[in-house]
Amino acid sequence: MKDYLALLIMILWPLIPLFWIPVHLMTPLFRRLGILTYLFLLMIWAPLTFFIYKNRSFILSIELTIPLILRVAGWILFISGLALQLWTGRLLSLRGLMGLFEISREVRGRLVTTGAFSVVRHPTYLAHTMIFSGAFLITGVIAVGVITMFDLFIVLTMIIPLEERELLTRFGEEYRYYRERVPMFLPCKKGI
Repeated sequence: MKDYLALLIMILWPLIPLFWIPVHLMTPLFRRLGILTYLFLLMIWAPLTFFIYKNRSFILSIELTIPLILRVAGWILFISGLALQLWTGRLLSLRGLMGLFEISREVRGRLVTTGAFSVVRHPTYLAHTMIFSGAFLITGVIAVGVITMFDLFIVLTMIIPLEERELLTRFGEEYRYYRERVPMFLPCKKGI
C-alpha cells in the first residue's frame, strides 16, 4: 500500500505547479483559452505521468526506514491534511478547486473568508503540505520527501505570491483587508 500512496503523490503532485503557476502568471491568456487550459495541462502532465509510472520501480526503491512513531505521526498528518483539503474544497466548491474562477470570464467567484480561510489565507496549500509530509513519513520514499520540500518552496515563493496578486486584482480592497487580518500559511498571529 505504501508504494501506491507514494506513486499517487508523485503522479498527482505535478498538477499543482503545472496548472497554478502558468494560470497565475498569465491569467488573461488562460481566460481567453478558457476550458482549453485543461488540455494544455493534460498535454504536459500526461508524458510526465507516463515517465514516473515507467520508472516507478527505481523511484520507489530509494527509501528510508521510518520509525513507527514517525509513521503514526505521518498518518495523523496525512488524515488531517485530507480533512483540511475536503473542508476547503467544500468552502471553495469544485469550480474553485479547479481554477474556473481564474480561467473563465463567465464564472465569477466570491472571496471566501470563513471556515479554514478565517485561520489562514491558503489552507489548500497547507493541506497539500500536510498530505505530502504525512505520505513521506508513512512511506519513507525519498522522492515523496523531495516533492514535499519542493512543493513547499514553490508554493511559498511562487504560487501564493502570484495567487495573491491575482486575488488583489479580482477583489481589491476586500482582499487587502482580509490579507491584513489573516496569516498566509500557518495559523499564527501573522506571518507565513
